[in-house]
Amino acid sequence: MKVSVIGAKGRMGATVTNAVEQAPDMQVGLTLDAGDDLAQVTPQNTDVAVDFTVPSVTFDNVLALIKQGVNVVVGTTGWTDERLAAVRDALADRPKQAVFIAPNFAISAVLADYFSGIAARYFESAEVIELHHPDKVDAPSGTALHTAHSIAEGRRAAGLGPVPDNTQTDDSSRGQVVEGIHVHAVRLRGLNAHEESLFGNAGEQLTIRADSFDRSSFMPGVLMAVRKVSQHPGLTVGLDSFLDLK
Repeated sequence: MKVSVIGAKGRMGATVTNAVEQAPDMQVGLTLDAGDDLAQVTPQNTDVAVDFTVPSVTFDNVLALIKQGVNVVVGTTGWTDERLAAVRDALADRPKQAVFIAPNFAISAVLADYFSGIAARYFESAEVIELHHPDKVDAPSGTALHTAHSIAEGRRAAGLGPVPDNTQTDDSSRGQVVEGIHVHAVRLRGLNAHEESLFGNAGEQLTIRADSFDRSSFMPGVLMAVRKVSQHPGLTVGLDSFLDLK
């Protein structure tokens, strides 16, 4: 399988390139970075393109790769519902083509997100804290936003009302509110990628935490997505789609 890496000079892109080189069933096709011509990536030299760039360019990259007939795996965050809808529209007349987007490729993070959606049904209170290195460009992280949506969905399914919060002063310290769930972002030297989902009832608390200490933790998920993306035409969001969780 020929895999081209977009954003190959970045930290994640370089790690992906190395993982592809080490995989027995893959080989590196093209390695592109800022300023390189994306039109070089074609079905003749690429079975799957992996995009680990930055939020400001990944959307245009994906639309271009769709037009070029290449399947895409995306690890760049910053995707909105509107942009996801545009990708679906671009794929509408391409029934065999596939795009996979994941807010996180760490198996631990995917499972924590899934378990959080289940736990949310049983607790009155819920909040999310994500902790990353200070070089991360977006906050809150895409993973934390995805987890907040999962928690909100679980709460709706259980018929729960708003999370209790009697804050009367300036609420800016309460984090970003995502579907009624407060999400807090920490940026601290020495961290890599960490997330906690906090749940509370009277007299009890549950914490679900996932820790990725090194970028190598994302590689099994990336390689899984590369291997499976062509089997799932259209747009797929979230590595849980490729895990037997249902």
